[in-house]
This record gives sequence, structure tokens and C-alpha cells, in this order.
Amino acid sequence: MMLDYLDKALSLQKAGQPFALATVVRAERPTSAKAGAKAVITADGALMGWVGGSCAQPTVIREGLKALQDGQPRLVRLCPPEKLGRAAQDGVIEVALTCISGGTLEVYIEPHLPQPQLIVVSHLPVAEALATLGKGLGYTAAVLGLDVTPQRFPQADLVLDRLDFSQIKLTPQTYIVVATHGNYDEEALEWALNTDAAYVALVASRKRAEAVLQYLREGGLAEDRLSRLKCPAGLDIGASTPEEIALSILAEIVQTRRRSIISNPQSPISGPQPPTEALDPVCGMTVEIATARYVVQHAGQAYYFCSGGCKRSFEKEPEKYITRDVGRDTHPVPHDAHL
Repeated sequence: MMLDYLDKALSLQKAGQPFALATVVRAERPTSAKAGAKAVITADGALMGWVGGSCAQPTVIREGLKALQDGQPRLVRLCPPEKLGRAAQDGVIEVALTCISGGTLEVYIEPHLPQPQLIVVSHLPVAEALATLGKGLGYTAAVLGLDVTPQRFPQADLVLDRLDFSQIKLTPQTYIVVATHGNYDEEALEWALNTDAAYVALVASRKRAEAVLQYLREGGLAEDRLSRLKCPAGLDIGASTPEEIALSILAEIVQTRRRSIISNPQSPISGPQPPTEALDPVCGMTVEIATARYVVQHAGQAYYFCSGGCKRSFEKEPEKYITRDVGRDTHPVPHDAHL
């Protein structure tokens, strides 16, 4: 099991995929997970490993996904309602779980985000500035173009004096800047815009950009791909020198990346939105509706459960639980310890 989890983490890291590592740092009986238990949570909400049973796992997954969104680690304490607030609170997220028999788990969740990748297609001074600044910000840097040599770009991780795009391994955090001043803009952009890179920009005048777009359009590149091009590249800071232009571009890339990781903006949708969580009517635990495994349709309404035990209890006496106010119930139905 340990090797499986390590292999999974390593494969995700090599593929440039984000994941969160959850480690049980403290366990107070009765719990099924013990200190040192580990699991990997992927961006799609899958969990590999073991950090507890059906009560703990959904909470760990939910907090793991939040860690991937904001990039911040967190310590989560899962305990019965009567134990809330008894331990140190600084930096701790407490979650009340009423479906356990007195046990407590403390789980440290650490996000592992892929190192962002900067690809510069250029042989001009702005490429040198981009590679230098990009490396300083923690990006890997690849530079492709005429007269591009390791001597000119000692800071770059990959240097190619030809447009051999097959040497580039893209990740979800790839940012591409084309700045060839008309030498091979079209070829580079045709490749870049057909990738799923998070950012594609062209350093050129508006007139030159319009000519490039028209060329690509006539060559059959779809409009949805063309619309991804950012030109002029960079934030408007009045940049003039190659270093200032590079700074404006890196600032825009940082802005794009942080909005994606932290804010994760969605397209606005008008009207009321359906709930994403529900309370288990038996134990009162919060259940993610989209991933709920235990669901019962009763009298035209769906009820969601944290475990098979809660589901079975409900099916035996549904009216008993429908009339309960689980949000205020301080004496939930006892469960076996399956945290």
C-alpha cells in the first residue's frame, strides 16, 4: 500500500499534475486510521491510500481539493461535536463528525502543485530577460529560436536552436510567449494555439498581430483557438526596454496562474443554484452530493448518507429520521467507530 501511494505521487509529479498529500499526524481511539497513515488526493477528487473510513474520507477529500485551490497546507481535526474547541485552535480546521464513537483524527494536508513552465520562442533580448526572470520566480524555462545557444541562455532548462516542438513536454501550467519579430511567429503560434497551454502570448504590434491572425485563420486554425492568443503580451505598465517588457509579461502570467489556482473562477450563471452538499439525516454529517455513494429516494426526495450503515438505518425507519433536526440534534444515533 505504501509503495502504491508513493508510486502514485511520483507519477503525478512527473506528469505535472497537482495532488495533495494527507497524513494522519494524531489519532485518538477509537479510530480505524492510525498516526502515519497516508493518502494521495488528486484534482478529480480521487483518493489513494488510507486516512480513515467512510466518515473521515469525504472530509479529507474536500479539504484536499480546497488545498489545491488555494495552494495552502492545512491541519484538519475531525472529532465529535462535544470535543470541539478543546484543543489548540491556531491554524487548525475543526470538523464535527457525529457518526463516530468518540475518536479523533488530526490530518495534515499538503498541496503539491506542478512547477510552472515558461516556454519562450525567440532569439531576441526579451527572451533572455524572460528566462532570467522566470527562473527567479520558480518557473522552468525553455527557449527555442535562431541563434539560441546555452551560452546565451545559461539559466534556461532547455535550449534549442531550432523549432523542434516535439522536445517540449507540456503541463497544465505551461505558459508560452512568442517574440520573434516576424521571423517565425506564424509557425510558432500555430503550434502553441493548438496546445492546451494556460497562456499563449505574442510580442508584436497590433498591425503585425492582425496579419498573423489572418494568416492563421486562412490556414484553417479554428476561431476558438485564435481567441486564446493574448496580444499585446503583458500588463500595461508602460514597458519599453526588453527587461520591462519581460516584467510585464511575467506579471500577467503570474496573474493568470494565481487566478486559476486560487480563485478557480467559473462562468457566472444566473438564477438560484442547486445545493452541492446535504446533511446525512441519520448522523448529521455533511455529504458531497456529486460524489455521494449512498442515496435513497423517499417520497419524491433524495437523501444522502455518509456510509452504508446510515443508509440502512434510514431505510428501516425513514420517518424517524426525516422528522429529526439533525442540525440541532446533540444526541445523534450511535455508530461503530469507522473514522
